[in-house]
Amino acid sequence: MATVDERATASVGTSRGTQQSRQGMTVPRVFSTEGVSPFDQVEWELRTAAIKDERGRVIFEQTNCEIPKAWSQLATNVVVSKYFYGEVNTPERESSVRHLVDRVTRTLADWGREDGYFATAEDSERFYDELTSLCVNQYGSFNSPVWFNVGLYHRYGIAGPANNWRWDEETRNVIPAESAYQYPQGSACFIQSVADDMQDIMKLAYSEAMLFKFGSGTGTDLSTLRSSREKLSGGGKPSGPVSFMRVYDSIASVVKSGGKTRRAAKMQTLKVWHPDIVEFIECKIKEEKKAQTLISSGYEANFNGEAYSSVMFQNANLSVRASDAFLRAVENDGDWTTRAVTTGRPMETLSARKVMDTIAEGTWLCGDPGMQYEDTIQRWHTCPNTAPINSSNPCSEYMFIDDSACNLASINLMKFRREDGSFDAVRFRAACRIFITAQEILVDHGSYPTERIAANSHKFRPLGLGYANLGSLIMASGYPYDSNEGRALAGAITSIMHGQAYLTSAEHAGHLAPFDGFALNREPMLRVMEMHRDAVESIDPSVAPDLLAEARNVWDECVEMGTKHGYRNSQVTVLAPTGTIAFMMDCDTTGIEPDIALVKYKTLAGGGMLKIVNRTVPMSLRKLGYDEPVIRGILDYIDANDTIEGAPGLADKDLPVFDCAFAPPQGGRSIHFRGHLRMMSAVQPFLSGAISKTCNVPNDATVADIREAYLEGWKLGLKALAIYRDGSKGSQPVNTKSEGETAKAVAAAAPVPVAAPVVAAPAPAPAPVVAAPVAQKPKRERLPHTRRSMTHKFSIQGHEGYVTVGFYLDGRPGEVFITMAKEGSTIGGLMDVLGTSISIGLQYGVPIDVYVNKFAHSRFEPAGFTQNPDIPIAKSVADYIFRWLGMEFIPGYREANAPQRLEEDHPEPKAAAPVVKVNGHRTATIADLEHVEAEREVQPVSSAPIQIGTSVLEEGPEARERQFAHFQSDAPACDNCGALTVRCGTCYRCFNCGNSMGCS
Repeated sequence: MATVDERATASVGTSRGTQQSRQGMTVPRVFSTEGVSPFDQVEWELRTAAIKDERGRVIFEQTNCEIPKAWSQLATNVVVSKYFYGEVNTPERESSVRHLVDRVTRTLADWGREDGYFATAEDSERFYDELTSLCVNQYGSFNSPVWFNVGLYHRYGIAGPANNWRWDEETRNVIPAESAYQYPQGSACFIQSVADDMQDIMKLAYSEAMLFKFGSGTGTDLSTLRSSREKLSGGGKPSGPVSFMRVYDSIASVVKSGGKTRRAAKMQTLKVWHPDIVEFIECKIKEEKKAQTLISSGYEANFNGEAYSSVMFQNANLSVRASDAFLRAVENDGDWTTRAVTTGRPMETLSARKVMDTIAEGTWLCGDPGMQYEDTIQRWHTCPNTAPINSSNPCSEYMFIDDSACNLASINLMKFRREDGSFDAVRFRAACRIFITAQEILVDHGSYPTERIAANSHKFRPLGLGYANLGSLIMASGYPYDSNEGRALAGAITSIMHGQAYLTSAEHAGHLAPFDGFALNREPMLRVMEMHRDAVESIDPSVAPDLLAEARNVWDECVEMGTKHGYRNSQVTVLAPTGTIAFMMDCDTTGIEPDIALVKYKTLAGGGMLKIVNRTVPMSLRKLGYDEPVIRGILDYIDANDTIEGAPGLADKDLPVFDCAFAPPQGGRSIHFRGHLRMMSAVQPFLSGAISKTCNVPNDATVADIREAYLEGWKLGLKALAIYRDGSKGSQPVNTKSEGETAKAVAAAAPVPVAAPVVAAPAPAPAPVVAAPVAQKPKRERLPHTRRSMTHKFSIQGHEGYVTVGFYLDGRPGEVFITMAKEGSTIGGLMDVLGTSISIGLQYGVPIDVYVNKFAHSRFEPAGFTQNPDIPIAKSVADYIFRWLGMEFIPGYREANAPQRLEEDHPEPKAAAPVVKVNGHRTATIADLEHVEAEREVQPVSSAPIQIGTSVLEEGPEARERQFAHFQSDAPACDNCGALTVRCGTCYRCFNCGNSMGCS
């Protein structure tokens, strides 16, 4: 009987002799077992999937969901809430991951059999089992539109209104789709063209709106539109592309993506020779300055608030298409001349370096524009004889000709890590072969938003296979992310994936024919394949010689097979952000990204949060040679201090292995942004498209630093680069810079007396009962003319203020002054009134706890993060002031309400993560810990921290928001649940509900 590795080898190695003698693909079993359903090889359990908003209210819940036991609760919540079909609590609602996976994999296998992809019916059934096993065991996942749409018609008979176009094999033409789900939209990424006439300009507005409606993203290059400096044929002055960008932005702001509240996702590019290039570069800079002015005037500052909703261009990513000639002129401080769109004649001569500095200034201020490297993109283009590549999808990973689409899938790299730490390249190739085949089958069975996109999808068949969990794999291998070893490992794996995808494409071309555009582009495409093969030799051979040998083998096969048969697909790989599907696969890291931090918090279904240490850390320590007692000590230290820096027994030379994207609150180490650039450079030669990734630079980075980063990205061979300076936008809800503990300023020279327990002033004796009762006037106890006081400085979302409390001689508070903003301003006047009201109440004997209980947690703007560890989040200025008063003057209030003080004042030994005790009697994994929340569903949730074993669960929205306070200074609140998000490529990812914002 063949071993698993032998079966895997058979699945990827295609003999030239057998290729000619058979029709269709043979599928050996690698991940499944003959005669056993893949679903029966998984242990299942019933769970409740629930998502709560920032106030702890349930916004989604489904009970009795059948889920693989190995899946985390977060994966459960994301998949059930986003991908299960049907209205909750109705008969048609899907209730099991079996239903979801089967409707997709069964449909794809049936389509493949009908279209002749498999040698026999048995091969198609083995394909179904293999694909099902890969999906249900979290080896890989398709992009979201596949899970949304595929199989609804074929399994459930769901039709839906038809708005799209599809390829018809009988007529060999594009026709309207009969229904929405009979030919489902399976692509997430689109690129559209626009011609220089009003009809096409408005047609683009319509097609963008339809894409946004169904949750997809799109990109367009606007260089085809004549500039505002040219003339119309009938006389007059044209509007120029920036003016029409206002129209597109207005539509995108109204048509919310996927019918939800989030902003639409789109990319707009302009080539650097366009006469309006400076206006394009500056358009978002000017709008950002307007937003900052509105924020300083008191308008709501968050991502979806009134300030940013009032300015333009907030629904698009902007990128300049920079040529080699322009970038050389920047280096040499030369001139740059723009040229007319309609005639090509020279228009205006500018300083190239000044244009580049304007680009860098915009990035420094607000993150836009980014840069796409025009000539690098065209050098690696497989179909240049058809048309150039002009733009990309919103996240910049999909780059191809105009009016095209791409469906994506990603593979979980950690699933191919063997117990000894090595990477199983043979099984990885087998998984790539199955997924790229599934994506290829979908091309002609899907539908598309325009006739041109449907036609090009059939003609060129571009696909986007990628991966997730690279950061975890590098750390588990004992390498720093920013190291030659880490880059060599990443390069070898990416090369194997890319080569296997094209090898499978050549295999399909051998029995189904190459894509229609191959003949015209045969020579340049084969040249690009040789460039990919040659790039393998740039990988360091000393790091992973076995993987390098596998990469060489697959590329030799790929080029030979492609030369003989051609390729079925013009493109096969990208590195997408993998936001939502990374949750489905329980990946610790997304796409090409490193981990954001070693210590994070997970929201649990029954309420509360679980503090966990990165599950990769113990693997990495073992790989580095540390013994178990030392590993346990290091994990204890991380759990106690939220950082590995200073851990006992850890050698300084090993610290870089554990560097993450963001520095921990108690440490200072993080990956330098050049480390991110070098990692992108290591994998870019092994991708059809590009890489979705934002390189964060520190807040103190200069415009010159950003300019040099863009030039470095060009020299490193990247196709696109987006840079973000931490804390640059006015919408930032958190601050990664800590100003230390808040000091208490004392007005008097003598120390302030310790406040005695606060009691009300003695109540007056009751008046005698008479026929006409007379109310006794309350007595006001005024403070002495000379009294001691204390002053507390605070800052809420950048809004600073001071609270001064004056004391009676016995230490009781008797007056409160609140100073905030400029004298005479509205908020300053309101604070004066509030302080006076509190003071008069205190002097008339109103207990301070009455004020605190009444006004704490009141919610209005300004609100957000503070620099006070006892009150990390303030829902309003009043909320902060009254909670601070409670902590200072009500005994026990601080201990009950300051979440960080409990551990500081009463330290207890903590167990090493990720293994902890549950209910005091059994050892469990992190997933097990999440599952015990089902037992808590019927129990009331306490407001105090809950302890399960030795892992602390912090309740409430503030704990959830605080976990990212040191990770991302501009991350907006999730538009689904309200929790804070973190960057994921050029998008944002919510760790509470799994939502991805800004992604296609």
